[in-house]
Amino acid sequence: MQEALRDGISSEARVDSTLYYEREGCMQVGVVFPQTEIGSDPSVIRDFAQAAEGLGYSHILAYDHVLGALPDREPKLWGPYTHESAFHEPFVLFGYLAAITERVELVTGVIILPQRQTVLVAKQAAEVDILSGGRLRLGIGTGWNYVEYDSLNEQFSNRGKRQEEQVEVMRRLWDEPIVDYVGDWHSIDRAGLNPLPARRIPVWFGGFSEPAFERAARIGDGFVFGSGSEEAFASVEKIKGYLAQEGRDPAAFGFEAMVNYGDGAPNWASEVERWREAGVDYVSVRTMNVGIEGPRGHIEAIERYWREVGS
Repeated sequence: MQEALRDGISSEARVDSTLYYEREGCMQVGVVFPQTEIGSDPSVIRDFAQAAEGLGYSHILAYDHVLGALPDREPKLWGPYTHESAFHEPFVLFGYLAAITERVELVTGVIILPQRQTVLVAKQAAEVDILSGGRLRLGIGTGWNYVEYDSLNEQFSNRGKRQEEQVEVMRRLWDEPIVDYVGDWHSIDRAGLNPLPARRIPVWFGGFSEPAFERAARIGDGFVFGSGSEEAFASVEKIKGYLAQEGRDPAAFGFEAMVNYGDGAPNWASEVERWREAGVDYVSVRTMNVGIEGPRGHIEAIERYWREVGS
């Protein structure tokens, strides 16, 4: 598979056997799976994932939406995606990517957890982690699209509170063969997942609000920022403050930020360095919505980015 993986990558873009992101002290650089623009051709999806792995990227991060909605409604939907925005389902996508890659981490950035059934997410995440050899990082968030919540028969107004209990339930299910649990929103009567993952899957939070930052610092393993904005940059210190209040070591907590391909090659390396100096462990380059021509243009874009930044 490695030979096939490398066939589509120009020789100057290939990495040596010592991968950049494995070198001591180096930022881990991943790619955002270009959900809305990559299309539905499985061969293109395969080529993108294998190109990212062959180049040396550390991870592939995928966004989540189950349904797109017409925007003309009240209350207004403030998010950037509509019924015209294509989204591959992350767990199914990662099952496919687990089979055609060997090394890259598979990251949800983020699964809208409270609109999904908790036990089913725990099962799906465990299965992806098992089949990928322990390569799943589960990013979770509360989302903004109330139409999805309504359509999935879940309540939008209490999603933050439910998310906390969901994390507790998932961790119990990953840790214990038999779970006996009664909470505010969940009840499990002496039952468990089988097969179990070989580890407790890392759960990272995402979002833009103070409750999301506080919740992540209290019960999360890390935080995924959905942008590279100044607000996101300042929020690193906010979360570190919450970690201190919880008595947690910031060095044991992960941070990931987005960097934008559209910012241009002269800015790429400095953006990554700025995040590294802020104590961020991971960045993901986003090639979506910057005018790239055709699905395969995204492969060429991540090649170019790696030549400038990764190697």
